[in-house]
Amino acid sequence: MIAEMPHLFTPLTLRGATLPNRVFVSPMCQYSSEDGVATDWHLVNLGSFAVGGAGLVLCEATAVTANGRISPQDLGIWQDGHVEGLARLTRFVAEQGAVPGIQLAHAGRKASTRRPWDGRGTVSPEEGGWLDVVGPSALAFNDHYPQPQALTLDGIRAVVEAFADAAARAWDAGFRVAEVHAAHGYLLHQFLSPISNRRDDDYGGTFENRCRLTLEVVRAVRRRWPDAAPLFVRVSATDWVEGGWHVDECVDLARRLAAEGVDLVDCSSGGNASHQQIPVAPGYQVPFASRIRRDAGVPTGAVGLITDPQQADEIVATGQADAVLLARELLRDPHWPLRAAHALGHVVSWPAQYARAAAGTVPPRQPWTMR
Repeated sequence: MIAEMPHLFTPLTLRGATLPNRVFVSPMCQYSSEDGVATDWHLVNLGSFAVGGAGLVLCEATAVTANGRISPQDLGIWQDGHVEGLARLTRFVAEQGAVPGIQLAHAGRKASTRRPWDGRGTVSPEEGGWLDVVGPSALAFNDHYPQPQALTLDGIRAVVEAFADAAARAWDAGFRVAEVHAAHGYLLHQFLSPISNRRDDDYGGTFENRCRLTLEVVRAVRRRWPDAAPLFVRVSATDWVEGGWHVDECVDLARRLAAEGVDLVDCSSGGNASHQQIPVAPGYQVPFASRIRRDAGVPTGAVGLITDPQQADEIVATGQADAVLLARELLRDPHWPLRAAHALGHVVSWPAQYARAAAGTVPPRQPWTMR
């Protein structure tokens, strides 16, 4: 009897791309760039996940403008000079049989801050920071973050254009999945949430107005992103704060995103309020992915303390999400997908260089190309 393939290792087709399995690498900031340029660190870090068998390798939050970086060391895609370094990453990832993806981001009021190992606080211009930090309103995230300027209407239009231009560069660099970052308290999430958005124009107040910028960005990106290529959006399903953005609103937003051509909603939470209270536990964010998938009728990805192969397979098998995104667990073990396949009794293709370690019975994997 032939064993049934684990759901975690069934392919997932979105538009013209077939992702070889449902284990996706969640975007993880590395704070290892200079002027936004990709380095050897990015090649080795992302390359290890592709070698380890992930189906989709999403590059970290990549800034669409210079002042949209979280820290001065963030990866960037705001100018054509960034394409060459990124193309080096995508070539290697695709050669290992994985799909190269990128998360397009703007930090908003959480910009110009220190990378984690340098402590907390704003980075001054003398240290490489910048003064033109922006947000929906002139409200700082907390005392350790800069005081932002409220974006003007011209500034909003420039942000939309920057996301669209970044998407075109991402395609030129070889990325075949793009994700718009609208989570974790960064610019688009700041506009979505009444905690951070106190505007009284067409971009603030009502739910429709607070969603306007995110939908405009998605619409602009979709116009510049090839029709055959999948587009994701990462959302924070809730602020975990009374009176903040919540899952009912997120379901409504997800319906609108799907209508604009979004192929998968990547479901995270929090990040927009320093006083948030998050009930962290294994799989604690999976119910958001399940609800949005069911009520909005759009494919979803689940993320957050997913560490066990059986746990991950069950999430997909029971229809709670269409894929799982791993972060810290992949930092601990970049070969987690290979180990998970073994634990679930599934034979997967290994890199040719590792085939002898797989008892010489496993065919080497083939480079990934969009079909």
